[in-house]
Amino acid sequence: MNLAEVAWPDAAAVDTDLAVLPVGSTEQHGPHAPLATDTIAAEAVAKAGVDAYEGDVVVAPAIPVGIAEEHRQFDGTMWVSEDTFRAYVREAAASLAYHGFDRIVIVNGHGGNVDALREVAGSLSRDGDAYAVPFTWFDSTDASDMGHAGPVETSMLLRVEPDLVREDRLEEAVAGASEEWGDWVAGVNLAFDSVEFAESGVVGDPSAADAQRGEALLSAAAEALATLLDAVAERDPPSSYDR
Repeated sequence: MNLAEVAWPDAAAVDTDLAVLPVGSTEQHGPHAPLATDTIAAEAVAKAGVDAYEGDVVVAPAIPVGIAEEHRQFDGTMWVSEDTFRAYVREAAASLAYHGFDRIVIVNGHGGNVDALREVAGSLSRDGDAYAVPFTWFDSTDASDMGHAGPVETSMLLRVEPDLVREDRLEEAVAGASEEWGDWVAGVNLAFDSVEFAESGVVGDPSAADAQRGEALLSAAAEALATLLDAVAERDPPSSYDR
């Protein structure tokens, strides 16, 4: 059930304690991909995973702005502080738990959110407000060449929102791309912002993307999410072990 599309009596009638909360970002993804790439992917994986799961799950509205100041030099990028992000996600999850949807998988599409989401989920689970776990979709798939706005994310977009990919700008994206994230010396990343090492904001080769790979990525992520939902439904939360 998509929570944003139903009336409150319909939400009250759902017999489940499971929910997914998509979380993304509004940030540059090169000249060829939309600012909402991370949110689009998180929402698509959340829907596909819920469809693959044998049971009722509530799909909450996505949180579209995350921790993304590293892309601040590129127009349109939005971000909030880590404290603000953690508080917002925690309170959004707590509001789901208030209505009985207190086993929550946070479906994440942005690497910059990962550490904060792990902390938020741990806090919610230990305090007993909800049992929450973070799920970053590209960590559950064959995404060793993830990069940023590279072949993985662009393939996903070509599968779920192909009209939003500016294929006429792929050459420009590749020309200003970096092969890896950061500028490393002696095991230290000297760069704090993506523009320092990637003129186009891209890491990797988005011209290698295709919709067929996007389908495989979406299918793998959906299957992994369905498996996780099953485990979350059955597992005792940390608060149940309190002395």
